[in-house]
Amino acid sequence: MTFLPQEMIRTKRDGGTVSSADIQAFVRGITDMSVTDGQVAAFAMAVFFNGMSPEEGAALTLAMRDSGDVIDWSKYGLDKEAPIVDKHSTGGVGDKVSLMLAPIVAACGGLVPMISGRGLGHTGGTLDKFEAIPGYDPYPSIDRFAEIVKTVGCSIIGQTGDLAPADRRFYGIRDVTATVESVPLITASILSKKLAAGLNALVMDVKFGTGAFMDSADKARVLAENIVRVATAAGVPTTALMTDMNQVLGRTAGNAVEVMETLAFLKDPAGADKRLMDITLDLAAHMLSLSGAQADASAARKAAEEALASGKATEIFGRMVSAQGGPADFLEKADSYLTLAPVVKPVTLGEGYVSAMDARAIGMAVVALGGGRTDPSQKVDHSVGFTEFCQVGDKLTADQPALMVYAQDEAAADAAIERVRAAVTLSDTAPALKPITAEIIEG
Repeated sequence: MTFLPQEMIRTKRDGGTVSSADIQAFVRGITDMSVTDGQVAAFAMAVFFNGMSPEEGAALTLAMRDSGDVIDWSKYGLDKEAPIVDKHSTGGVGDKVSLMLAPIVAACGGLVPMISGRGLGHTGGTLDKFEAIPGYDPYPSIDRFAEIVKTVGCSIIGQTGDLAPADRRFYGIRDVTATVESVPLITASILSKKLAAGLNALVMDVKFGTGAFMDSADKARVLAENIVRVATAAGVPTTALMTDMNQVLGRTAGNAVEVMETLAFLKDPAGADKRLMDITLDLAAHMLSLSGAQADASAARKAAEEALASGKATEIFGRMVSAQGGPADFLEKADSYLTLAPVVKPVTLGEGYVSAMDARAIGMAVVALGGGRTDPSQKVDHSVGFTEFCQVGDKLTADQPALMVYAQDEAAADAAIERVRAAVTLSDTAPALKPITAEIIEG
């Protein structure tokens, strides 16, 4: 019988249940382009409003995983019990954790084959950050990807044409059709890539707050529980950390500027932003213990701290960059390789304590500067963004810069400043500070 995409879309539009066979056919159509962008967008919107049953969600996840290759690590000489582990974040503003986390875990005995995405909506993308590094190749062959993981300990790449290709296209269409927040679509998108990498363990960073796609903890918990349930059922032990995204994570937001903060974090952990350090070590501890690379979470956290202090994680970051085509001397000469926008302006916000911020609005300010996309085919300006960004709890004086903006021209800088000023709230009293990890959900 001929598959008619519009009939499947109609079924879901009207709140019905779509069969696994139809989902598989639709995903094949996404992959071979026989399903149009409009039909993909229509299906995404129907799912956004009507959801999917657990069975439909699992069928979509597995169909997208199987739209391309699934890595068999035994082919590359690794034991089936090897600590092959990854982390995925649901996205945030200033979230550069993957950049330092992968080499930290690799320095402690984990093997991290990380398949990352580009920026989505108001959030930055790990892939966009790495592409700020000249020569970095985010699309090596699968064999090369596996070789880097084996020899260096970690590799961070984008979705190649061979790994979950259906999700690569679906991801881009969701980005520009206001269908990002759907729990079944987020789950399928995340897990199709992760399961294609042949993982033995997965740790999720599920964010909530003004800068997250899930604005409330309750919504984030639904997503976290769904991901843990689906991944565990697929044979991959998974733990989810629910983390606070009510402010910029770290002191930078952009692409090249976040790479700069990553290097500072790795080289001088004592000077790193506390929230950024806390979440990085929390995630590292769970990745190492869940995968069996370390005996338990306590030992894992200690090992991660030692990998930072000794410089081993920094060394592995440099080796990974070089192995993927970046400069061999990137660690020593990063300033000469990373391009920053020519217009630099300090931003004052007034006097008082930083008590709250609309992190989504700040993320959109980065997009407006050119550091994100409004169209899937749009090129990102890696040189723009914010540095020295204030954090909730900071006390500011009237003439004290709360951040620095990097823009291509004066008009863009001034527009970004207005967006930030509207997004940050000051008060006369210091706010109560909450830990960045709010809850842990285990499979």
